[in-house]
Amino acid sequence: MPQYNPPLRDMQFVLHEVLNVVDELKVMPQHADIDVDTFNAVLEEGGKFASEVIFPINLSGDAEGCTLDKTTHEVTPPKGFKEAYKTYVEGGWPSLSADPEYGGQGLPISLNQCFYEMLNSGNQAWTMYPGLSHGAYEALHAHGTPEQKKMFLPKLTSGEWTGTMCLTEPHCGTDLGLLRTKAEPQADGTYRITGAKIFISAGEHDMVSNILHLVLARLPDAPAGSKGISLFVVPKYKVNADGSLAERNPIFCAGLEHKMGIHANSTCQMVLEGAVGTMVGEPNKGLNAMFVMMNAARLGVGMQSLGLTEVAYQNAVAYAKDRLQMRALSGPKAPDKPADPIIVHPDVRKMLMTARAYAEGGRALAIHTALLIDKELHHPDADVRKECADEVALLTPIVKAFMTDNGWIATSHCMQVYGGHGFIHEWGMEQYVRDARINMIYEGTNTIQSLDLLGRKVLGDNGAKLKRFGKKIAEFVEEEGISEAMQEFVNPLAELGDKVTKLTTEIGMKAFQNPDEVGAAAVDYLRVCGHLVFAYFFARMAKVALEKQNTGDAFYKAKLTTARFYFAKLLPETAGLIRTCRAGLKPLMEMDEALF
Repeated sequence: MPQYNPPLRDMQFVLHEVLNVVDELKVMPQHADIDVDTFNAVLEEGGKFASEVIFPINLSGDAEGCTLDKTTHEVTPPKGFKEAYKTYVEGGWPSLSADPEYGGQGLPISLNQCFYEMLNSGNQAWTMYPGLSHGAYEALHAHGTPEQKKMFLPKLTSGEWTGTMCLTEPHCGTDLGLLRTKAEPQADGTYRITGAKIFISAGEHDMVSNILHLVLARLPDAPAGSKGISLFVVPKYKVNADGSLAERNPIFCAGLEHKMGIHANSTCQMVLEGAVGTMVGEPNKGLNAMFVMMNAARLGVGMQSLGLTEVAYQNAVAYAKDRLQMRALSGPKAPDKPADPIIVHPDVRKMLMTARAYAEGGRALAIHTALLIDKELHHPDADVRKECADEVALLTPIVKAFMTDNGWIATSHCMQVYGGHGFIHEWGMEQYVRDARINMIYEGTNTIQSLDLLGRKVLGDNGAKLKRFGKKIAEFVEEEGISEAMQEFVNPLAELGDKVTKLTTEIGMKAFQNPDEVGAAAVDYLRVCGHLVFAYFFARMAKVALEKQNTGDAFYKAKLTTARFYFAKLLPETAGLIRTCRAGLKPLMEMDEALF
């Protein structure tokens, strides 16, 4: 059976030894009282919830799936899910980083992100039920009216209600400018919304008394395309002025998607038949509010794949230590046994180390990005807030796309370690592979993320955001360049930084001639940038580990070993990616369509 142990030691290393998160937070009035002990205590209890409450129902939930009653349109999640959610709410977990004004605990986003990594390791499908509420909360917190905030945010904060994002329609995926759902204004200031939505995660379930649907729709006089989209909050049950529930709103689950993975999450086809809602934000400016949800979700999806990478790695290591198969090529390593454990074989080590490196690099990037969000929201210096917001914008597509690509690679490797047993459900590994695959698709496919990074975040401001991040790398390289022990880390980091600068300029020049050159290079370009970011954080982690390697704590030796593996075996991928970027558009487009 699968197992999971929360990686508290590595989280604490990144939080307290590499990023010094508590010191960074203390300059903000919002977090002036935060301390290391609080971080560690919350994460320890959060790890217990993930490993002891939701992890044991992950495999069974995947096998059981969700059940739709087509008569009532009600959906029942797998056995144990509702009870686990009740425990989650009773523990105060939904309110962890929410605004105290609405009943939240006001703890840092960086702490909440670590908690969500563990939740996703424990049970991604379950975690999506409360996880989707974060996007709804953020959109309402940023763009809701005072009345909407007063009515809805306390219920989302407590976990008494959950939220969804109803964006996609049957005829359009990412291209939301094509959506057809209509919103008719009413005399009382509400709107009656009619249309159909698909792929709505956690769209219907019985774990809470009400579900708040954030729905994109068009007003009757809306302009065509993305400039004519408005956002509405549409509750499953209408809400009286005193906050009590009224009659059922006509927004129903018409069907459940039959999916490759995340079986235990209800991915719904939703039908709105004149459902009553209120507008969030301004008319025809729904995309502004929607992107608050989407960016929160994109970071959340990165955490999903990080969680899967970690739990898959842990289980593959345990299997590799136990499974006997063949002898090492250099001679028996376990002569007292009929064969050696497969962890002695170099390629098994390579697969395990790949997963480990992608987990540790992803954890550092995720916590760093969460800390930037904390600073963007609460730092007393406006210039710092702006700088952090720009860096979050730059890193968000990398968190989403690079980390989910890596999650797919890592879980596939870990399944391979199991051999034939990896293909069997009861071992748990094939579920991680299936669950990981969706993370590359939803909340904007990884190609969309790549276009966003290269087209908007880099070329869109003539490389200003990228240059600022590159300056951080250059300063680190200069500081550590005099250390002989750091040469193996800073030299390849500096070299890749120079190559990214040159590659960006080259693609930009081509794009002036033909904008399709951006589309030809974007996916490989994002992966190069992802490696640049990971290399920066691995170099920073190696610096700390070198300083403490003689303390007697084997953790630091393992960290250095992982960093060296990353630089030796994974970072060189960038050479091929840079070549394919430079190959440009022609090899992709010269085939006549009729010959496909």
